[in-house]
Amino acid sequence: MFRRIGNWIEDRTGIGELIGPVMSHLVPRGSAWLYVFGSATLFAFLLQVVTGIALSFVYVPSSSQAYESLKFITENSPLDHFLRSVHYFGATAMIVMVGLHMLRTFLFASYKYPREASWMSGTVLLFLTLAMGFTGQILRWDQTAIWSVVVGAQQAGYVPFIGPALARFMLAGESLGGQTLSQFFALHVFVFPVLITALLAPHLWMVIRNGISEPPKRGKPVDPTTYKEEYHQLLEKDGVPFWPDAAWRDVVFAVLMIVTIVGLAITLGPPHLVDAPNPTNLVTEPKPDFYLLWYFSVLALIPHAWTPYVIIGGPGIVFLVLFLLPLFARSGERHPLRRPWALGAVTVVIVGIGAFWSLATWEPWSPRYDAPPLSAQTIGNVSPEAQAGAVLFHDKGCIECHRIGNDGGFRGPNLTYVGNRLDARELTWRIANGGYNMPAFAKILSAKEMNDLVAFLETRKPALSATH
Repeated sequence: MFRRIGNWIEDRTGIGELIGPVMSHLVPRGSAWLYVFGSATLFAFLLQVVTGIALSFVYVPSSSQAYESLKFITENSPLDHFLRSVHYFGATAMIVMVGLHMLRTFLFASYKYPREASWMSGTVLLFLTLAMGFTGQILRWDQTAIWSVVVGAQQAGYVPFIGPALARFMLAGESLGGQTLSQFFALHVFVFPVLITALLAPHLWMVIRNGISEPPKRGKPVDPTTYKEEYHQLLEKDGVPFWPDAAWRDVVFAVLMIVTIVGLAITLGPPHLVDAPNPTNLVTEPKPDFYLLWYFSVLALIPHAWTPYVIIGGPGIVFLVLFLLPLFARSGERHPLRRPWALGAVTVVIVGIGAFWSLATWEPWSPRYDAPPLSAQTIGNVSPEAQAGAVLFHDKGCIECHRIGNDGGFRGPNLTYVGNRLDARELTWRIANGGYNMPAFAKILSAKEMNDLVAFLETRKPALSATH
């Protein structure tokens, strides 16, 4: 019966004539587990499409109802709760897989002739995937989401000439509103998936047309004048059919990836929804999901004057370098050990992303709003005025950004020994006038409170700290 059904479909559609050559085309025998990340990215994208369509039946893309609909999905509908979890971890998997795919392609120099266009389209797909992840976070429409839009619009405003227009485009107007959410919903659900699908078709076709790059060998450089002939000779001599000799690894890895996604969805659940959106609440630290936390750290740590250049120039330069790379390195050695600059670049990127990601998990640049008052041992045996100043140091929020001993935040300078660096007049001037990321307290503190706070800070000296 199944054979008859298959024959009927083939007779009417000819789909076998289309798929057959794709499945049976030859690939180099050495194509092993490091080659599975591209197909894994495709499977993750298909999973996103399926779960996204299912969630769209329940999610309400309205600024007045989006948050409540997500609360209902998360708290009152077990199936939708599961789908939202799978969609979240699927997005994470897609970004991780496309990153690993690009990393493997770069290390093996698979961007060289004749696969330059495959690399270029892959670069665009990488940035489209990141854009889809960012817009998906906005659809949560909670306190973090709306401020992420505001911060993103501010970043776009730094672009020369077209910055204000880009900012208005991100906000879908002059300010945050209902149209903002509708626009991000359209981008996430329609525009970016369509662009990814439209670019995937030629990307996959070029992989089939030019073949999967063979594992690199030392002392075997790419020569554009002879490479194609040598590659076809390699396939004739030692090639294997893509299915099943090579594709089984793709299937096994994709199944393991999906099982992992489902397991994480069941055990950890979807991302936490913070408070409902409230643009008047400024006590918010918007940050992206974990796969972009390293970039969040970079923006938080760079000097304020560098911000416009890093925000706009950073991603732009990275995109151009990646996109144009095969045009400047289309021939030569492919083996990583013969390309020390490539190994060095990958090492710097991995270590840098890891370090910045680690910093983002404890956010030293964010005020520590839950910082407890200074202990009696930290304050020490000081005058009544300084005792009152220690209480003000907590009550006025100074401890949220400044550290004394082991207590307080990291956003501002460490004040453990500030009495050694500044005298009473300098302390008063700094507190009264404020500075970068610090408000002016001249109109917030009374004359007595200012004196008490300065009296306390004057006591912060190494000698006192050593005895207490």
